[in-house]
Amino acid sequence: MDNELLLKMTDIQKSFNHVRAVRNGQLEIYKGEIHGLIGENGAGKSTLMKILLGVHQKDSGTILFRGKEIAYKSPEEALNNGITMIHQEINLVPQMSVMENIWLGQEYLFKRAGILNRGKMRKRTAELMNRLGIEINPDSVVSSLSIAQMQLIELVRALSRDATLIIMDEPTSSLAQKEIALLVKIVRMLSAEGVSIIFISHKLDEILNVCDSVTTMKNGEFMGRNATCDINEQTLLKLIVGRENVSGFHREGIHATDQVVLEVRDFCSAGVFEDVNFCVHAGEILGVAGLVGAGRTEIMRAVFGADKHDSGEILLEGQELKIRNPMDAIQKGICMLQEDRLRLGTVYSMSVLQNASLATLDQFCSATVVNKKKERSAFHEIMEDILLKFHSENESIKNLSGGNQQKVLLGRWLMAHPKVLILDEPTRGIDIGAKYEIYRLIEKLAERGIAIIMISSELPEVLSLSDRVMVVRNGRIAAKLNRGEVMQETVMAHAFGINKEE
Repeated sequence: MDNELLLKMTDIQKSFNHVRAVRNGQLEIYKGEIHGLIGENGAGKSTLMKILLGVHQKDSGTILFRGKEIAYKSPEEALNNGITMIHQEINLVPQMSVMENIWLGQEYLFKRAGILNRGKMRKRTAELMNRLGIEINPDSVVSSLSIAQMQLIELVRALSRDATLIIMDEPTSSLAQKEIALLVKIVRMLSAEGVSIIFISHKLDEILNVCDSVTTMKNGEFMGRNATCDINEQTLLKLIVGRENVSGFHREGIHATDQVVLEVRDFCSAGVFEDVNFCVHAGEILGVAGLVGAGRTEIMRAVFGADKHDSGEILLEGQELKIRNPMDAIQKGICMLQEDRLRLGTVYSMSVLQNASLATLDQFCSATVVNKKKERSAFHEIMEDILLKFHSENESIKNLSGGNQQKVLLGRWLMAHPKVLILDEPTRGIDIGAKYEIYRLIEKLAERGIAIIMISSELPEVLSLSDRVMVVRNGRIAAKLNRGEVMQETVMAHAFGINKEE
């Protein structure tokens, strides 16, 4: 990093329908700097970035980029001037190949006389990925990749644009530790080459370890800019949420009973998981831990009927079920909040109300007509219960913060009155304050007797919330630990297949 100022945003103001989203927005980025941007959901981070990219137009304030005042009208204009963004939610075309996604909109680089030279495109793609140390076949169809691999392809696509400033929104949220290390290596390499990075993350240790400096926002306002070498996690937490002593979450009670609600026996899917046996009780929170790719999500998707399994039994309250698809599971009382909020959960073209009632419309229908009064009544009852923050039931769900979007999806399944609720990464990409709200909601649901299965890659989350922890490794259950046995070292030893005595 040098002393050349690349970007300066001063006194940025932005309102939507008389609601102030950003007030006194400020940001300074120097050439080659890795700069963290942090704050609770709704703090104004995304809005500030959208103003920079030209998605939204500021109401007032100034933006200087490379010493010149700018006000881009579209992300394409920003991209053409050297600013690009890697979004938290995957933004690739699933049916296209890796190389087609990377060069989407830049095909002219490989055309001659109107004919696309795919060999040249493939070679350039391979060269770029080899330079970054990413081992993915350029011809692979994106839909066949894991979320972690898709995130890396997003990074390669951003780098293909020769950007001067790259905005990364929660770039490590879907990555395994090895992939995170590769990403950090790439980020530092780019920094050394003079590329500036805005690194948005809710992981405090990540901000402090990766970034040179950090800007904190709260309630749409600039709270401060600090060198990361001058602050620690507690200081940063205090700036973000305005309260101290938020280092850990503590449950208020244990609600598990002896009643087995769900039992899975001898569950197998060739090449994915095998010999899976577990149960979960009424009021219990069963945590599912393990490394990314261990098979945690795949097991639960098969229980939910979203993926096929080859053999095994699923019993609900002692009765064997035949689950062929998610609708079968929902009708029997098994619901699943999936980890990919954009692709598998939220429908951005629909309102908050429509998203919430999507899975239970049959409850509100008479013949083919939806009873809107009944639908709204059920919606408001659930949303009041989970303390959803929204302006109108008819507003687009995309206007809500990530935490409130997640609440809507939780509310969707609560409207189905589940006996078993599977939560896959329920706080992924959600800020600290919203996380605690989700935690309290999960505990409240357990208190009501719902059997909860929670998959999480955040070990402190698993340790704080779970009555028992099931560790998955290589598609098998590596361990089942009771609350008193659950320690971080024990869980990780099982996840990595390490003998603790060694």
